[in-house]
Amino acid sequence: MRCVSDLNTHAGPAKPSEIQPSVWHAHHRIRKVVIYLWVIVAACAVWAALVMYIWDKSASMKSLSPNALTSQTWSLFPNPESNYIAYYIPGNDFFQVWIALFVNMAVVQGPLTLMLHCSELIANVIRDERRWRCATRSKGLRMATNPVESIFTHPICLVLFVAKPFLHWMFGQSFIIQNYATTEETLYLPGVIMPTAQIWNLCIALFIYACFFTFVALRRPRGPQPAAYGHIQTLANLIDEWSPVMWWGHKKDGIPYCHAGTSDHPLPNVKMDYVYAGSGAGFQVPLS
Repeated sequence: MRCVSDLNTHAGPAKPSEIQPSVWHAHHRIRKVVIYLWVIVAACAVWAALVMYIWDKSASMKSLSPNALTSQTWSLFPNPESNYIAYYIPGNDFFQVWIALFVNMAVVQGPLTLMLHCSELIANVIRDERRWRCATRSKGLRMATNPVESIFTHPICLVLFVAKPFLHWMFGQSFIIQNYATTEETLYLPGVIMPTAQIWNLCIALFIYACFFTFVALRRPRGPQPAAYGHIQTLANLIDEWSPVMWWGHKKDGIPYCHAGTSDHPLPNVKMDYVYAGSGAGFQVPLS
């Protein structure tokens, strides 16, 4: 009776564990995602610090934005009193200028978008594990579920659903596209404004986001039911009877080992002091 994180074991007998390994321990790709979250937080802090440094060292930037970043000029939304730096995209060809601006946007916003998509891996794995652990509850594990309902009833999925547009909106407050008029006031060139306070606001929001998903990844499920985290081979080893509604628990006493598995009717809890035969889920395999 082993979970997906057991390493270098060959389905040997084992006593049930009261606490299961976290998804951080079970899945090496989750560790990479969490590390990437914190890399983005650090990169955003460096971005904000770099903007402050350029403003402090550039007289032209101080003439555009004379107000230093203080508690009085700090705000959620950019305003005329905000501290910022700005630059425009040089060029004579309209399409080349806007292509260059698009590349600028993609380079800066791309890592944020990738981070949010990678966070879905954590949310999906935790959601799968939550479904699997329904097999030890009174109502059992129902095989036929509404995928939309499973998204809107899972707290982590709801957090991700709200965080995606909110963080992109906060990025939009930190990287503003605006037209600049030339000296002839007939040709307008697109430029970029980077308000310092809004970049720090984005950094704080990303820090909270990374803390939340780090906590989720490190949280260890309680109960003797082995953690599968959606791994197909592990689930196949733990499920010995398939039915529209399944329960997992103690199935048979044995000498020298007991047997745990699934059934189409409620099963008693496994006996914590007894040794159960291995399930064959003995190797850590990357989850997909």
